[in-house]
Amino acid sequence: MRTLPPLVAAALLVSLAACGDAGGEAPANPGSAQIAVDLPRADSDFWNSYAKYIPQYAKESGINLMTPTNSQNDIAKLVANTQALTSQGAKAIVMAPQDTGAIATTLTTLEQKKIPVVTVDTRPDKGKVFMVVRADNRAYGQKACEFLGQKLGGKGKVVEFQGALSSVNGRDRSDAFAECMRGKFPGITVFAEPTDWEGAKASAALQTRLAQHPDINGIYMQAGGVFLAPTLQLLRSKNLLVPPADPRHIAIISNDGIPQEFDAIRKGEIDATVSQPADLYAKYALFYAKAAVEGKTFQPGPTDHGSTIVQVRDGVLEDQLPAPLVTKDNVEDKALWGNQIGS
Repeated sequence: MRTLPPLVAAALLVSLAACGDAGGEAPANPGSAQIAVDLPRADSDFWNSYAKYIPQYAKESGINLMTPTNSQNDIAKLVANTQALTSQGAKAIVMAPQDTGAIATTLTTLEQKKIPVVTVDTRPDKGKVFMVVRADNRAYGQKACEFLGQKLGGKGKVVEFQGALSSVNGRDRSDAFAECMRGKFPGITVFAEPTDWEGAKASAALQTRLAQHPDINGIYMQAGGVFLAPTLQLLRSKNLLVPPADPRHIAIISNDGIPQEFDAIRKGEIDATVSQPADLYAKYALFYAKAAVEGKTFQPGPTDHGSTIVQVRDGVLEDQLPAPLVTKDNVEDKALWGNQIGS
């Protein structure tokens, strides 16, 4: 057997040790390593669906899943949860920070402890993570703009429920929507309403705009999981929840792809949504967390699961999963996760 040169052998030993230097040696069986998941909130139908998929895919992948924590849309709770999970022996952490700027210090601490992080749906503004599992959120805003622009014939007034602008998702969707509207549909007036992802704020803003502009004829909801129910309730109370054939119908496009949105499309209450893949978010977040513990690495390019890994900045790769537009024409597609999970 050929003997490795001393420097090569030493480098190999250092490399192997680094893979498991998160409070002990790397496990002989990576599947036995504890993997932690922090859920971002419990007041969103989308995130509640994602939470249901986590134990399912952990079991399928043979992952030793710690009891998930929930940071309840509070960055301080996310930091505290992360510290607790680390002290309990987590070898990798999956999280979905809603404030993508405030998580940087925690990511630096985890990097120093050699605990890999996978972020889901959101990409941190600073700091390194092993992988971001996300869809192209600028495409969400672009698709919403083009759908409404065509639906309204390039004229009208649209209310946009912006997600929190402290989140890269809120910024990406809002920026793309605004740029598209300015460039392609200058005849449409957009009322951009900051909501911080809160349904009550969206509903209050819509009520104010309808009072000022009773001819509002379009709505873009950046998160159906929190905006759908209060929006439909308000429109119903004003006798504006009418079928698409009615001249008073307000064209609505959403983002998320939850079963409740699909039901609303079937009923003609809303017109479309962009299906954000809750199932694939859970599946591939756990896949990459396990891969990180196993010492695997990835490069930009096409994947074997219909997505593309892109390098968004030095030290940060993002697996951009597909997020299709759903309308009355394809709402019954059984491949959509919203048709596979109970509402």
